[in-house]
Amino acid sequence: MKYLVACIAFGGLLFSCVPAKKYNELLEKERECSESLAKYKNDALNYEASSKDYQAKYELAAEQLDQLVADSAKMGADYRLLRAKYDKQVATIEALEVNYNKLRLSGAKDVAELSAELEADRIELQKKEDALLKKEADLKKQQELITEQQEELKNLQEIIRQQEEATRLLKEKVTKALKNFESQGLSVEERNGKIYVSLEAKLLFASGSTVVEPNGKSALVELATVLENEKELEIIVEGHTDTDPMNSSKHPKNNWELSVLRATAVIEIMLGNSNMDPKQLMAAGRSEYHPVDPNNKAKNRRIEIIISPNLDALYELISED
Repeated sequence: MKYLVACIAFGGLLFSCVPAKKYNELLEKERECSESLAKYKNDALNYEASSKDYQAKYELAAEQLDQLVADSAKMGADYRLLRAKYDKQVATIEALEVNYNKLRLSGAKDVAELSAELEADRIELQKKEDALLKKEADLKKQQELITEQQEELKNLQEIIRQQEEATRLLKEKVTKALKNFESQGLSVEERNGKIYVSLEAKLLFASGSTVVEPNGKSALVELATVLENEKELEIIVEGHTDTDPMNSSKHPKNNWELSVLRATAVIEIMLGNSNMDPKQLMAAGRSEYHPVDPNNKAKNRRIEIIISPNLDALYELISED
């Protein structure tokens, strides 16, 4: 908020002549605004990198789950094979016991030799039974791990679905509220999970001015009314200019100042006519360096209001994982 207060004070002196001391103070405030803006730009880049990292983690978790399912299927096949061998061994022992009893009674074969063979078979059977029990334990553990992974993925998908649904509903509300301004250079679209409200400068400002015109103020008040009860949003107001240089000795002296001051003026209107939380808002100036159409200066002179969902719940779930 420090840079916002500074920019407001800075804007108040735009059209007045000031002494050298005051002018130096203004320059210092401008420097502080620029440093704050750089910090927020860096935070935005970190946010974008984090989003990509979390998406990669999600994809990796899905791949791991698929591998676990495949491993579980193989373990199940091994278990069934081992079980078949075990059952066959049991049948063999039972047959040997029958033969043993017959031979013992008839005396046709040496009892000691047959007993040794039977004991060896019993030992082998015990080994196979131990292996079978271990296989059963490993398979159960693998199945439990798959169930846990599936639950985590289900929770992650539900949070993403809720965020997407909330974004869709909010876009509908914003579009409906601003419908009367669509023919005046205003558009609403959704990109990468964010809502972009673009207002051409002709709707908001006179040429070179940072004072919001009445018609533009009406559009901003409508938007602020929709957003004031949405407490789980982060909102960036970006000012954009064309490539025409500023030729004024007063402030704003260049397109950087003009873009920042216009973004600040928009935030002042939204805060002054709603119950929005200032902590949700950030003003940024892009100057002339992010045109939407290099051959259309009128479209490039604009304010973009970027509305992002709060992803704390998603970050928390991924961090726990």
